[in-house]
Amino acid sequence: MDGFQTILKFFLNRRTAIGYSFMALLTLGSERAFSLVAFRCPCSNENFRYGLVFLFSPAFVLLVIGYFLNSKTWKLFTGCWVNPRKIFPKGNICHFFYTFGQITLNALVAPVMWLSVALLNGTFYECAMSGLRNPAYLDAICRNKSVKCMEELHKVSCGKSTMPLSESEELKLTLQAQSQILGWCVIVTMALLSLLTTCCASCQSKVSHLQLMFWKAYAEKEKEQLEQTFQLYATKLSERNLKCFFENKKPEVIPLPVFQAWEDASQLYSFSSSKQHYSTIHRLVEDGQKEISEERETTLDFVDRREIP
Repeated sequence: MDGFQTILKFFLNRRTAIGYSFMALLTLGSERAFSLVAFRCPCSNENFRYGLVFLFSPAFVLLVIGYFLNSKTWKLFTGCWVNPRKIFPKGNICHFFYTFGQITLNALVAPVMWLSVALLNGTFYECAMSGLRNPAYLDAICRNKSVKCMEELHKVSCGKSTMPLSESEELKLTLQAQSQILGWCVIVTMALLSLLTTCCASCQSKVSHLQLMFWKAYAEKEKEQLEQTFQLYATKLSERNLKCFFENKKPEVIPLPVFQAWEDASQLYSFSSSKQHYSTIHRLVEDGQKEISEERETTLDFVDRREIP
């Protein structure tokens, strides 16, 4: 039993890495499925558009899904049409751009994985670039090749070109090499960007490492228990209402937060070192559910970092 708990704790502590690994495997499998089942390079003047659609459309869909699945997206935008000060609070105009930047960085993980895998495979890029009719590009890639290169480059990816086999294979390898170089550039760029953003967040943090670990643990526990409390109170309320409806009884009082408390608790939280509250609900409870001030806080959302070393 102790051994099982140890293994479970190990996986729970590394669930972020496991999640990203699973996402990478899923992306790899999806890319292979697209390449083998759905993708058919037309070997015509449509090569360029067709290849780019398969390269970027899934990445865009994954980006949109990333926005949808991030709870901070809906905390930020819910009710913003009625009350624009939710996303542009007084005295903190950069609040929206900072928060939306965090959401975007998280949402970019899956699209970048897709682009990296697709470029390293080279199938979509090879089809797209073989149909590019830019004169400068054709001069560069067809240099020292036969005169048919510029006319039949779009047929190379399908193996239907009448050029010598050695030239056709060389062009395919060149296009694949360009694709793989771009793929590694995307991977290196995103790795450096992740490193820089993490380092900047750590360097600007006014919270110690141990307090940051405690904050993260608290946030996870509060989220877990909040979902359980939602289920509990929703069940109690629905049971009371149905019972009173069918038995024609006067309902007993079930205490629930007032409208303004729901509004205040739904706002994104920014940490302040002057009052060590670890969430919006924590601050509401400590302050007696007073109206949340809109003053600029000292440290913003460091607990949203996915993993603390």
